[in-house]
Amino acid sequence: MNLPGDFPITLEPVGSHRVAGTASAADLVQLAALLLGHGMRLALVSAHDDGSSMRVVYLFTSGPPDTRVELRVDLDPSRPQVPTLAATSFPASRFEREMLDLFGIEPLDHPQPRRLVLHQHWPTGWHPMRHGAGDPPPMVEDSGQYPFVPVEGTGVYEIPVGPVHAGLIEPGHFRFWVVGETILRMKARLWFVHKGIERLFEGKDATSGLEIAERISGDTAVGHAIAYCQAVEDACSMQVPADAQLLRGVLLELERLYNHVADVGALCNDVGFGLAQATALSLRERLLQLNGEITGHRLLRGGVVLGGARVRRLPDAPELAEIGDRFDELSELAGSNALVMERFTGTATLDETHARDLGVIGVAGRASGVDFDARVAHGFVDLGDGFSPALRPEGDVLARYRVRCDEVRASLSLLSSLTERAGALDAVAAPGSGDASAATDGGVGIAEGWRGAIVHRVELDAERRFTRVKIVDPSWFNWPALPMSLADTIVPDFPLANKSFNLSYAGNDL
Repeated sequence: MNLPGDFPITLEPVGSHRVAGTASAADLVQLAALLLGHGMRLALVSAHDDGSSMRVVYLFTSGPPDTRVELRVDLDPSRPQVPTLAATSFPASRFEREMLDLFGIEPLDHPQPRRLVLHQHWPTGWHPMRHGAGDPPPMVEDSGQYPFVPVEGTGVYEIPVGPVHAGLIEPGHFRFWVVGETILRMKARLWFVHKGIERLFEGKDATSGLEIAERISGDTAVGHAIAYCQAVEDACSMQVPADAQLLRGVLLELERLYNHVADVGALCNDVGFGLAQATALSLRERLLQLNGEITGHRLLRGGVVLGGARVRRLPDAPELAEIGDRFDELSELAGSNALVMERFTGTATLDETHARDLGVIGVAGRASGVDFDARVAHGFVDLGDGFSPALRPEGDVLARYRVRCDEVRASLSLLSSLTERAGALDAVAAPGSGDASAATDGGVGIAEGWRGAIVHRVELDAERRFTRVKIVDPSWFNWPALPMSLADTIVPDFPLANKSFNLSYAGNDL
């Protein structure tokens, strides 16, 4: 592990990848600053109500080499408080607001402690993740207007969009302040469909929990399933067979493939190039049919299982070559259209400094020069010496489009390598393997989904039933980047900018 020298508190090994230590609330800010200053990222913050006690777990990660550090802070349950980390980490400021809403844990000296998850019609003082919170109380009927920060000036007007949209997308509200057609500011307001996913896991066994994990965000069944299974396997000290890791790698790249192909077409469609969209949809359908043949499900559900993976068959070399040829035709079709490239270029730019400050990850981060990919930092399968993440510095729609194109080609190459090395179609750890006695230390799983890094942290009791599950989808980190990128973008380009990030409502509104 790559840790700061002379770290002020003792860190003990837990699970198969992590070290953990108990920090006092007074030392939390200093310790977090040391880890962040050492190049680590705050990957997850998990609040816990253990009945007679409360605590918060902060997970910091970096890699390679794969390094994971947990700081655990015990709280006074009669008045749960933590010092805010907002001055050193923007993601931390949002995790803290989430904890305040759901657990009633107060972030002391937070610069903006207003609600994040619970909308204003939820009554004050009710925190749904606290044990004994009971059934939801009656909603506040006259809750008033949401306190948007106003933008004033000559010619400034507002455009409200949503939360209900045309088509099949989930609800989200976008408020624009505009002069002419130029966007001055945009505020995205989410959590209209907060489902209590983390509470649904509590009391479930690990097998039942996998069904929930696959459905957290429907287009990311594999990514969430892998992160979930890794977390359970870490908590229970289960050894996953090498062939299973290869199969999981195959499934993860297949999921990346069909989603990126769909996004390439959708981006072209948002600038009126329907021919490219039709071409992409045809290729996506070919990939979905292949998925169905491989796992029995078009979205690849059922392929990842606890302790391993199972598939019906693997894609063969001619299939991958055909898909590659068809994608090259799609890419050439889009790239040769001057209008498409002009609309993509310079639109909705997110520079590297802002991307790093916001904690942006995945496609959006790599298109702004942030060189982080969990396949490299926290890899579970050898991808070979020739693999390096797609990276672009420009930060505009074109860069996000090109990163997707580069990743499609990289995924096809990885699929060829992984399928050649896979020695079995069914590779699962022996039933009952592992040791649940250390489950109170929890387990962590990290997988590079097609949008970015997914993190699951679980704790189980001696019967291997969940006492706490914390989930972080990459969209949690990336939603704040969309408004940042829209400054000086024209309103008609908002759909294009939004699609270039293509963030998950379901993955955010857990």
